[in-house]
Amino acid sequence: MAFTVDTSSHLVTNVVFKPSPNCDLRPVHSVVDLIVIHGISLPPGEYGGPYITQLFTNRLAAATHPYFAEIAALRVSSHILIRRDGELIQYVPFDKRAWHAGKSNYQGRQGCNDFSIGIELEGTDTTPYSDAQYRHLAELIQALLHAYPGLSSDRITGHSNISPGRKTDPGPSFDWPRLLDILKRPAE
Repeated sequence: MAFTVDTSSHLVTNVVFKPSPNCDLRPVHSVVDLIVIHGISLPPGEYGGPYITQLFTNRLAAATHPYFAEIAALRVSSHILIRRDGELIQYVPFDKRAWHAGKSNYQGRQGCNDFSIGIELEGTDTTPYSDAQYRHLAELIQALLHAYPGLSSDRITGHSNISPGRKTDPGPSFDWPRLLDILKRPAE
């Protein structure tokens, strides 16, 4: 499956779109030139439930799980989520600023939300990500590189790299050489 980005809607075609209110306009004249990889699971270490979508759409019930009491009031989002089985869910159009990076710095530039696309992988710092996630992540990145000329395969980083000491995702379980190797292969 190859993905394409509709540059008029800034959505991945044929992917479920669940709009998040947790976004806004990017600063005038900002150029999207960074991809940030994240890892998330809700509750921590559990996969497949509705809770990530509920968090990103401000519908997470604090009473559902003890951990949710700590995070239910957060107003966060990401542009897109890749589940363990490879399913993609988009929350924010790529031309908008998703609230995924928080306090962050990339090569001396503060506020990475202004110029980045945030991609969440369902997972943890210590559990290997799935084959389907790597495959679909690489296909998505290729589609983004095609749609947004400011992006390049040299400017892909982890949340832990732009928010060191504050964030650890996607963690040591994320295989950066594997992703970069897939990205170097010719499209099938």
